[in-house]
Amino acid sequence: MSKKLSIIVLFGGQSGEHEVSLSSAQSVLKALDHTRYEVQTICISREGKWFWGIDPMNWKTSEIVSADTPQVTLVQDPSNPRFIALDGKDLPNGGKFDLIFPVLHGTYGEDGTIQGLFEMSNVPYVGSGVLGSSLGMDKDRMKAVFADAKLPMARSLTILRSDYKLNSGEVITRIEQVIGYPCFIKPANLGSSVGISKAYNREELTKSVELAALYDRKLVIEENIKGREIEVSVLGNEAPRASLPGEILPAKDFYDYEAKYLDTGSRLLIPAPLESEIVSQLQAMAVKAFQSVEASGLSRVDFFVTSDQKIYVNEINTMPGFTQISMYPKLWEASGIPYSELIDRLITLGMERFKDLRNRRISR
Repeated sequence: MSKKLSIIVLFGGQSGEHEVSLSSAQSVLKALDHTRYEVQTICISREGKWFWGIDPMNWKTSEIVSADTPQVTLVQDPSNPRFIALDGKDLPNGGKFDLIFPVLHGTYGEDGTIQGLFEMSNVPYVGSGVLGSSLGMDKDRMKAVFADAKLPMARSLTILRSDYKLNSGEVITRIEQVIGYPCFIKPANLGSSVGISKAYNREELTKSVELAALYDRKLVIEENIKGREIEVSVLGNEAPRASLPGEILPAKDFYDYEAKYLDTGSRLLIPAPLESEIVSQLQAMAVKAFQSVEASGLSRVDFFVTSDQKIYVNEINTMPGFTQISMYPKLWEASGIPYSELIDRLITLGMERFKDLRNRRISR
């Protein structure tokens, strides 16, 4: 009998998507095949502390660390990466592991920062690397590589918080002239629609810019596209494949944080009722978007499809929500890959990517 792979499911984090991460982690832990994997957990608190052996649902209700719960840190030794307890407690298997499954969303989770830590420590992990994660997180730079790949997008404008503070009136006027109303205002680096607003006039625009500026130094302003909200899941490394598309029928004016996670009125249509030609175009564009940011493992690509069948790429999410009811796994289930098998494939892809990276030279 082959040795079980030792998997650490890492969740929580300091971003505004902390609770989403807990729900995703709970689903992943439930679906992992314990005959194949030896599973441990680490929760990153909202303050950035790492705790071993936390149950995501207990944490979700209390966020209380018991006296015997060890705070841990990753030993950045490429020859022997492992976790150690700060108080000297013994950890299972000496804190060693085969792979980390980072079920982290948002800042410090899917923006390339923690991926850089893993790379420096010689750690296998699930998901995109530093470049794919950071490009997928930064909506401004993401749009730049999408444009280079000739992917169709809504008109957009990037502004800096510092420019707005220096001359708010001039910035607002420029947005009105270049984009117009209604428009969307987004922090460039954030996920799950946190800090995103839709403005119909100057008063709403001003409030929306000031809200988004609380979350990032760079803001992206987009024109409003009247169309159906379609999402496609992508799976793979250098030869990715796309799922069937799904459609979101949001309970609110747009699919914001509350509509995604708090409002049960939003509905998902899986698969989306679309002509086969449109489905093929969406799948091809999703793979192209995935490859253009150099994503790995998994991503979800979001689109708008207008009434005259024009397709616009909205964004890519390199660590999408992973609960049992999230669009990413549900699309793969509809495409023939059940949730547990999907997790197995992501772990395999993470190991394959790690082995491929280890085959390169980084010095003479």
